[in-house]
Amino acid sequence: MLADDMLGQGREKADLSIYYAAFDAMAAEGGNLVIVGEEGGEVVATYQLTVISGLSLAAARRAQVESVRVASRMRGQGVGQQMFADVEARAKAAECSLVQLTMNASRVDSHRFYEGLGFEASHVGFKKYL
Repeated sequence: MLADDMLGQGREKADLSIYYAAFDAMAAEGGNLVIVGEEGGEVVATYQLTVISGLSLAAARRAQVESVRVASRMRGQGVGQQMFADVEARAKAAECSLVQLTMNASRVDSHRFYEGLGFEASHVGFKKYL
């Protein structure tokens, strides 16, 4: 599913060994989960949730959401809304004060989706590739 969109097609790799190694590293880190949704034994949705303890906002814990994907054939059927209900339930259970995520600015449909869920585009993000 990582390569199943306009951005992922050009940046994801065919060699799955790098993804297996990354999954093992994520599993070994505390506060890091990969959640999958399935239908009929097929994975149709996934996201990564990382709980981050911090000092600002009165020592707020944050739930960072990454790698949100829904299989193209399942989009527009409420799967994303179900996933984010799960995100919020897990974040509350981990005593997080907020859920945060970043997305590529070119994903206009995703921007509308997140705003519809109550997210606010409150910050400007920066990335520097190494």
